[in-house]
Amino acid sequence: MDLSVLRLAPGPVDLTTIDPGSRPGFDGDKAAGKAALAEIGAELADLQERLFAEGRTSSTGRRVLLVLQGMDTSGKGGTVRKVIGLLDPQGIRIASFGSPTAEEQAHDFLWRIRPQVPPAGRIGVFDRSHYEDVLIARVRGFAPPDEIERRYDAIREFESELVDSGTTVVKVFLHISADVQRERLLERLDDPRKHWKFSPADVDDRALWPDYRAAYEIALERTDAAHAPWYVVPAESKWYRNLAVAEILRTHLRSLELRWPSAGFDPAEQRARLLREEPVA
Repeated sequence: MDLSVLRLAPGPVDLTTIDPGSRPGFDGDKAAGKAALAEIGAELADLQERLFAEGRTSSTGRRVLLVLQGMDTSGKGGTVRKVIGLLDPQGIRIASFGSPTAEEQAHDFLWRIRPQVPPAGRIGVFDRSHYEDVLIARVRGFAPPDEIERRYDAIREFESELVDSGTTVVKVFLHISADVQRERLLERLDDPRKHWKFSPADVDDRALWPDYRAAYEIALERTDAAHAPWYVVPAESKWYRNLAVAEILRTHLRSLELRWPSAGFDPAEQRARLLREEPVA
């Protein structure tokens, strides 16, 4: 898949020009998409293990941070299950950021984010992230305009710091339409097993859809960078969404040119020791 079709274009962002039901870069059907995901999954697992091994044996400090953002029901949780679920849990660190607590509100908005950055050798996933503080805060007026403006700069500086310390930062906006969101909310209401996912506030927020879209457009434009790129993934086809995010993650892991670490011992010598040892009782 050619990721250039998903990479956010430079300049002003207009999400209405991107079809959330499209499948750019992939011509196959659902069955082909699922087969492609399985193939990618095998390589993702290998790359993840190499990264984990590097983190255990070297001081490079390299890690990957995948940031997932999107409107409610865009599929952030589903992406974590279907894509990150292909990987070894011990090498994954997942964090999600809801409404800040009183303690968190007493600090700068990045105070609660920094401790959740994955350690060396891990793949971190932010299912919602520091971007909530320039999205909800902007739309709901939880912070004054000058503070929102400061936060864009703070986000850019924070992500630059991450990259300088060895973090590969990849940001994905899962793009859906208001109509599809409505369908997905109705599905939750029609299924008692999914009532826990629903909140009356979800309906309230739909009245603010244009404001949220505008907030996303500003945030995407203001924080996109070559070292911390944004990808816009049409997310109405769930299988395509999963495939696209998996391909994005694989491409960035490949770019690290990960190698298996050299042994700090003589494997032949240790093998000989095992072969000549006395039987273990």
